[in-house]
This record gives sequence, structure tokens and C-alpha cells, in this order.
Amino acid sequence: MIELFEDPRLDKPSNEPAPATLVKFRQISQDAQKGAGEERVKAQHDKGKMTARERISYLLDKDSFIELKSLMESSCSDFGIKDKHIKGDGVITGFGRINGREVALYAQDFTQLGGSLGLAHAQKIAALMDRALDAKIPVIGLLDSGGARIQEGVDSLNGFGEIFYRNVKASGVIPQISIILGPCAGGAAYSPALTDFIFMVEGISHMFITGPGAVKAATGEEVDFDTLGGSHPHSEKSGVCQFVAKSEQDCFRQVRELLSFLPQNCEENPPLQTTSDLVSREVPVLERVCEMDPKKAFRVHHVIWRLADDFGFFEIHQNFAKNVVTGFIRLGGQVVGVVANNPAVMGGALDCDASDKAARFIRFLNAFNIPLLTLVDTGGYLPGVAQEHGGIIRHGAKLLYAYSEASIPKVTLVLRKAYGGAYIAMGSKYLRGDFNFAFPSAEIAVMGPRGAVEILYSRDLKKETDEAKKEELKQKMTKEYSDKFASPYQAATNGSIDEVIEPAQARSKIIRAFEVLKKKRDPKKNPHKGNIPL
Repeated sequence: MIELFEDPRLDKPSNEPAPATLVKFRQISQDAQKGAGEERVKAQHDKGKMTARERISYLLDKDSFIELKSLMESSCSDFGIKDKHIKGDGVITGFGRINGREVALYAQDFTQLGGSLGLAHAQKIAALMDRALDAKIPVIGLLDSGGARIQEGVDSLNGFGEIFYRNVKASGVIPQISIILGPCAGGAAYSPALTDFIFMVEGISHMFITGPGAVKAATGEEVDFDTLGGSHPHSEKSGVCQFVAKSEQDCFRQVRELLSFLPQNCEENPPLQTTSDLVSREVPVLERVCEMDPKKAFRVHHVIWRLADDFGFFEIHQNFAKNVVTGFIRLGGQVVGVVANNPAVMGGALDCDASDKAARFIRFLNAFNIPLLTLVDTGGYLPGVAQEHGGIIRHGAKLLYAYSEASIPKVTLVLRKAYGGAYIAMGSKYLRGDFNFAFPSAEIAVMGPRGAVEILYSRDLKKETDEAKKEELKQKMTKEYSDKFASPYQAATNGSIDEVIEPAQARSKIIRAFEVLKKKRDPKKNPHKGNIPL
């Protein structure tokens, strides 16, 4: 019998040649790491794009990546696919760390068959997602693919089905992030659409169901790739994409920052972060909100920045439906999601897109135990034929549903206007807001005081023929109506508002409210709810 380990010197490096089996293994592994070779790597670089392995290295913590199934190949025997012996089948899968926290990651390799999705390719991604779901860690997809692999026929389409199913199964259980770093066409576009957040990079990212050629053949419209499915139309018009980056490096930085706000799964709370910003810090500049005419516009970002720890705000969907602002801040070190009307755009009115944007974000917060702060300054739902025919009733109802369904801590602050159905929709007490505050400048009513006076006192106003006197009478009636029916003190009297607060104390009041609510819901007892794309 041979004793392999009887001599301790065997633990030291040896000058003897490696066994043949190890030589063969190392050669195969090295070939798999090379991908499709220098020529195709150069072509990728010439397009201003990183390779799949370069992207993984840049995104993950140093030396943290563990690759799986690197030698898996396609079993397709048609069109010479099997004869090419493409190791990994055009996708790299494995686990790594970001800021010390575990993530699952797959990166499509455009240098191998254009990153097209065949059955083995899909099976690798599906296996990774299954393990990520078992391990309860986020999944990140780096997509750079020509779509379904035509050579494999319906098998490639079936592969998409396997991935879509797992996207839905993981929805609301673990965070799912898609990073579009090249083409993402046809069925391939639906997997990102099922995930929680989509990142795109200017100039290199394209998503569409049918490309420019197919569009022209079907409709006669001529359109280029960027105009049809680039980062700008999807971040500004369709709302498909939440984040746009100037470069891949900038994109990966944003991804790392986003993950710093998120829990690993639905059974955890988001990570706490120490801060030197005092909970008791007063914000006297917010008193200026009380001085402003309710009709005057201002960017609600200024309020958010001043409330947040260290004035930090990580905005979500920055370029889409700008009349509502969504994103993450920290208050006393705790992650909080913010939904705020933005008076700088359409007076902060709610429309179809803004309702969808806010509702889906709230449902994400609810799935992952992130408290919600609502800042209200809205004149109502946006009127007009286009909105009615566009389904404002249906879209607006999504926002009502999301607020009512959410069992996370909910704190609402009315800054100025809160009129009509939009007042109810924006985290009101009657949609089970936990703490509802208002500034002394708040106007809470069925409609704006001036409009209400014109309806209620129309006969009296018609009797007055002198225009100057009519305007004077209207102003007097407006003030009387406002004091009696639109005052925050009236809302506080009937319980719609818990407290009218000093603007300078808003930060400390809100943080204290969230401290009271920190045990409102036990994440592990939270019934699973998927984050359906709205």
C-alpha cells in the first residue's frame, strides 16, 4: 500500500513535472477561459465593450468569483455547433461578492456565437438561479446576446421559458438585477422585464422585441437601433429601464451602490449603515416651503436631500414620469424608500406613467421589508382626454392597490397640496398610513380652494359685474374656504393627519416615527408576494 502523505515535504512545491491528467485539465481550463480567441475579443473592444470576463472582474470584489459549469457544451448536432466544442456555450455563470455580500451572476459572452441562447446556455442560467433561490442571494444578469440561437430551433425558445419561469418564481424572494450591455432582442428582452431593476449603457445597450429590419418590413417605418431600443427611449418613454450609465464602469458602480440599499432576500431587513449625521439635525430651510405659493413649482429633490442622512439620495427611474420621484435614502442609518410628488413637473399631478412607476416601486419595497416615506404635493390626477383614454382609472388604481397592500412601515408628510383622489392615493391615513404628518402650509381638500369657490359660489360671483370687486370677493371667499375646509388643522381635527409639524423638525420627527415602527412586521413571517411588472 502506498502512503501518499507520509512525507511532509510533499506539501511543498515540487520541481517534478505535473501528472499528465493535471496537464490536460489545465489546458482544457485555459482554453475555456480564452473564449472565442483574440480576434473576436478585439472586435468586442472595438465596439467599446468589455468582454464577459472583464465585466465580471470589474463588477465583483477582487478574487471572489467562483465559476460553475465552465466546460458545459451544446448537444446540438446540426449546423456544426457540436463540432465547434464551445466551452461554456456562450455564458459564464457563478457566484461572487459585491461589497463583501454574496451574489449569483451570469454574463453572456458575445464573442461566442453572438452570446445567443441555446439549450445548454439556458440550462446553465436556470441552474444558477435555482441555487441562488436556495441560497437566498440576489441574481445579476449581464446580457449581451443576439437572442435565440436559430441553429437549435425550438430548444432555444424552450430555454427562454425555463428562465422566465424562474424569474417569476424568484420575484419578491431575492432581488433580481439585469444589466444590458449589448443587444437584447426578441424573447431575450422579457427576462429583464421580469426582474426588479434594469440598467442600460448609452451607445451600446439595445432592447427590442423586433429589430429595425423587422419593423420596416411590417410597418414601413425606418428607425435605427438607438431610436428604437436604446437607453434613452427605454428610460424616458417606455419606462422599461430604471438606470442609464455613461459607461460600463459607471454602470457597475451604480449596481454596487443599489445593492448597498437592498437586503439579500425577503427574509431579511436592509443593511444598516452608521452615520455621523445627527438624528436631531434641524432643517430650517424647509420653512421656505411654507412661504411658497402652492401653484409655484420647485424640485422635491431639495426636500429629500435635506431630510436624508448626509444629504444622500439614490434615485430610481430618474428619467421616466418625472412628476413622481422614487428612490432610496437613509434616515438614522436605516434604508427608506421615498415616493414623492414633484411639483416641478406637471405640478406633481399623477398620470398613468407616474402611477405605474410609484406602484411598482412600492410593491418592491413591500417585498423586501424596506420602509416607505411619502412626500405629498399634488393637485390631483392629471385631467384630459389622453389620460382618460390611456386608462388613468386602471393605472391610478394600481397605486391605490400598492399602498393598501403594503404592510411595511409607512410615514407620509404633506408638504403643500393634497387634493382629491390623489390625496387619498398618496399614502393617506385611510390607505393605512402609520404616521401622517403635515406642514402648516398643507392644503388638504377635495379640490383647490379657488376652484371650489368658483363652483360653490358661482351665483354670488355672477351677480358682481365689477371685475375688480369680483376678484376681491373671490379672494376673500377662497381664504375663508381654505381656512375652514383645506387647513391642515381641520384635517388634524378629524384624524386624517396625526400631527402638524414644524418644518425644521421634519427629519427628527420622521426618523422617530420609523423607530417606533421598526418591529411592525417580522420579515420571516411576511407572506411572499411577487413583484409583477406593472
